[in-house]
Amino acid sequence: MNIEQGIQVLDIFGLARRRGKLIAIVAGAIVFVTFWVSMALPNLYTSSAMILVEPQSVDEELVDSGVRQSNLNERLGLMTAEILSRGRLSEIITEMGLYEDESRRMERSEVVDRMRSFVSVEPVLSELDDGNPRKDVQFTTFKIVFRHEDNRVAAAVAQKIANDFINANIESRTSITGKSLDFMGDEIDGLARELAVVEKAIAEVKLVSAGRLPAEFDANQRMLQFGMGDLREAQRVLASAEADASFWKNQGLAASTVGSAGDTSSPSHRLKLLDFELGSMLARGFTNRHPDVVRVEAEMGLLREQVSDSAERKDQPKSIAEQNAQAQEGRALQRAVSAQEDIDRIRVTIADLEVRLGETPGVAERLDALNRQYEHLYRSYQDFSNRLQKASVQADLERRQLGEKFRILESAEPAREPSSPNRFLLLSLGTIFGLALGAGAGMIIETTDSSMHTANDLQTALGIPVLVSVPKIMLEADRAARSRRILRESLAAILVAVFVLVGGLATYVFVNGSGRTGGGDAEASQPTDSTTEVRSNLGMSLG
Repeated sequence: MNIEQGIQVLDIFGLARRRGKLIAIVAGAIVFVTFWVSMALPNLYTSSAMILVEPQSVDEELVDSGVRQSNLNERLGLMTAEILSRGRLSEIITEMGLYEDESRRMERSEVVDRMRSFVSVEPVLSELDDGNPRKDVQFTTFKIVFRHEDNRVAAAVAQKIANDFINANIESRTSITGKSLDFMGDEIDGLARELAVVEKAIAEVKLVSAGRLPAEFDANQRMLQFGMGDLREAQRVLASAEADASFWKNQGLAASTVGSAGDTSSPSHRLKLLDFELGSMLARGFTNRHPDVVRVEAEMGLLREQVSDSAERKDQPKSIAEQNAQAQEGRALQRAVSAQEDIDRIRVTIADLEVRLGETPGVAERLDALNRQYEHLYRSYQDFSNRLQKASVQADLERRQLGEKFRILESAEPAREPSSPNRFLLLSLGTIFGLALGAGAGMIIETTDSSMHTANDLQTALGIPVLVSVPKIMLEADRAARSRRILRESLAAILVAVFVLVGGLATYVFVNGSGRTGGGDAEASQPTDSTTEVRSNLGMSLG
């Protein structure tokens, strides 16, 4: 074949005639290997459980669920990560006895990863959508899909994972509302303790600052004004009393200067008059027992005592006027002393009131700071109390499962036919690949072959025209030998094909035993002939 001159139709026929056996061997080997591999692959049955997301039963305007209504895609992603975690899948593997053969030769994490590869969570779009799942498409239904070699196990695992989704949704929502309720309760307890501390601090400030409180500021101002008036009045009384005392002192000095023996108001003058009266009575013949004589003598005795006392005490007034002046002076001095005491007392009171008024702004500032703190805490306390009541309603809503919930719309059922592998597709691809590989191998060998097969090849190589070409002459013995060779090669090909077919079917039976192909119903559970079962399963797979 001359590649430089292009490939002609005759070249293709010549390639098929000369390299057909190689192409057939390569293509047949690829097809047989593909067939055997497809038969060795285990059947996988797919089961799915569909879950419906039901909205909240109570009107959301009446009761808020308390759980953030994020996008269902986001929530499914979080729940899927939790449910398909290594711990949960490991529990399912242990509980249901899955992948026992793999567990003997693989690590636990590898077994879990293998199971996770066969689980998928898929949204179910409505017929109104275009069938292409997008992030902005809202859906209310999704399904849990699981593939396994046993259809009953596939259905059981899919149903269990679906139940886990429902339980996880309930636990998640009740946990969120419960934690919200506990958080509100803790915050309210903390605010109550802080309010008690602030109330105690306010009471202590009021107790220590009694008389200096802002509420008493006006009263203290009025008391200060009244005290200033009382002080002026006391000072006036003091000045008046001092003036009176000075006046009566001068009067007493004047009376003591003016007083003399001829003073009719003096005791000595009175004594002289009584002595004259007594002599007159005795001259008229009155006896000492006469009542008038007795009265006069008694008065004279009193006057003698008074005169003698006056002689002993030089400061004793000699007259009634002096005594009266000194008495008035004493009373004036007493009034002055009392007025001075009132002045001192009022000044102390005024000083105390001025101190109270001066300290009132500082007390007011401390009380204002405490009151602002108290009002802030009280508003927070009221807010959290309202939130606590709301959280209680939300928790009760979730406990009674009246909020958004998941419900199994379609339970998982055992599949009647395997979903994979697609053996017809594998054989088709293997055949195409085998033919392509065989043709490629034949083309490579043909291009590297330097022998000449046609007159054109010889003429091209020598550069001279070819006059005569002699065809191949086959005798009867050659034809018989060729027939025997073709027969031997055909029998060998048939034997290889039968061996591969039987081996593939045996491998299929070994890998996909009858115990793994039950349909989950009474008819599928009846014992059947293994060959018929293998053929029926093979037919379903290829169909």
